[in-house]
Amino acid sequence: MRNVTVLCLLCGTLTLGILSALLYVHFHRDHVSNWQKKSQAPASIWKLDKKLQQQAIHSAGQIPLSRQIPGQHEGHRPNKDQTKEWRPFFKLDENFNYSDPEFLHGILLYGLNTIISKSLGNQRPVPDTRDKMCLKKRYPTRLPSASIVICFHNEEFNTLFRTVSSVMNLTPHQILEEIILVDDMSEFDDLKEKLDYHLEMFRGKIKVIRTTKREGLIRARLIGAAHASGDVLVFLDSHCEVNRVWLEPLLAAIAKDRKMVVCPMVDSIDHLTLNYYPAPIVRGAFDWHLRFVWDTVFSYEMDGPEGPTTPIRSPAMSGGIFAINRHYFNELGQYDKDMNLWGAENLELSLRIWMCGGQLFILPCSRVGHVDRHIVQNVTQVLRALRYNNLRLVHVWLDEYKEQFFLRRPDLKSIPYGNISERVELRRRLGCKSFQWYLDTVFPELETSLEMKANNFH
Repeated sequence: MRNVTVLCLLCGTLTLGILSALLYVHFHRDHVSNWQKKSQAPASIWKLDKKLQQQAIHSAGQIPLSRQIPGQHEGHRPNKDQTKEWRPFFKLDENFNYSDPEFLHGILLYGLNTIISKSLGNQRPVPDTRDKMCLKKRYPTRLPSASIVICFHNEEFNTLFRTVSSVMNLTPHQILEEIILVDDMSEFDDLKEKLDYHLEMFRGKIKVIRTTKREGLIRARLIGAAHASGDVLVFLDSHCEVNRVWLEPLLAAIAKDRKMVVCPMVDSIDHLTLNYYPAPIVRGAFDWHLRFVWDTVFSYEMDGPEGPTTPIRSPAMSGGIFAINRHYFNELGQYDKDMNLWGAENLELSLRIWMCGGQLFILPCSRVGHVDRHIVQNVTQVLRALRYNNLRLVHVWLDEYKEQFFLRRPDLKSIPYGNISERVELRRRLGCKSFQWYLDTVFPELETSLEMKANNFH
């Protein structure tokens, strides 16, 4: 009887999972269809208190993008030219069988369409999404060398291999010191011997490191960085496709200022169609819930001689893709190694960069496509890690403004967050400025949003 009950429960769970996937695909297709008929302008970041965004749970290494429609970023106000650019690079196949068991299995396991991923193979051409002015830019012939660190856990094989292939094929080898792959205890067979076999074609440029226990993205990246020998560390997610001349702008900026941390503009690759969508010019930001969002960059901010190629001063990074001088990364304190899995490490590092003497910019002439995967496995574990990591950030960096966070999350006031004495001492040793300075100098809009809410309340 017990065996029958267990079997029934398993069947019920599987059926529910399949139904959920089918419903998700159905609504997603309707959403894409509506988008193709009509371009929408999403709400500004400062309307979040009236209409809170739900932050999706992504897999380890996923950039937490707050996009309402494929290729369109939260907080961006589109113009006619950009709307034209958002047409998908590959057309939707209306005859695709979205009830195919292989498709549903891929969505549930990897968070993307594995059937299309396999059909694309090891590499594919993607559109050059840079502004035409970027094509006229020239970079020094002598640039720092780069170590590309890519961490993965149970990544879909073809997606991972396209990430590596795109880096190898679109990066000048004289500036590519190495690609460091960190396998964070993947469980799938094709990420072991099969992966090693296929990577033989890149012998001499690839290092593969396999952890002996599940570390999570944050500590896996620290492991990768410890094995790097290049002048610059470039962190990539394991589901990316770099674009043309993507690395040179990042390295040139760091060569001018070793305390400059730079991110590419992140184009969107839809997880169901794998269509490649150019991203509009945006900057990274966050709200008082500590949720990362993409924020508006107004046209007048790019009225200078560099026009749409102007580096964008960004209050925060999305976290998955950025470049930093390797020695500066160590001096700055790397990541908080006591944070778990992933989440909040991007905001913590962003605050540390600005408050401790560095700068953070997004470079529109560097473009990297990123698969916006949607994974629902281990949600409880991920939420627990995000809560823990946020608390460590709050208690080290927000000073008196931590009360603004707890006003929104009073349930977290008594939650333990581990020992932060080492990070507090790091802040003292680096001579970092206050969070008030950060609000006044880097991100005044965040405090303005608080005042607007207070005025509306009264």
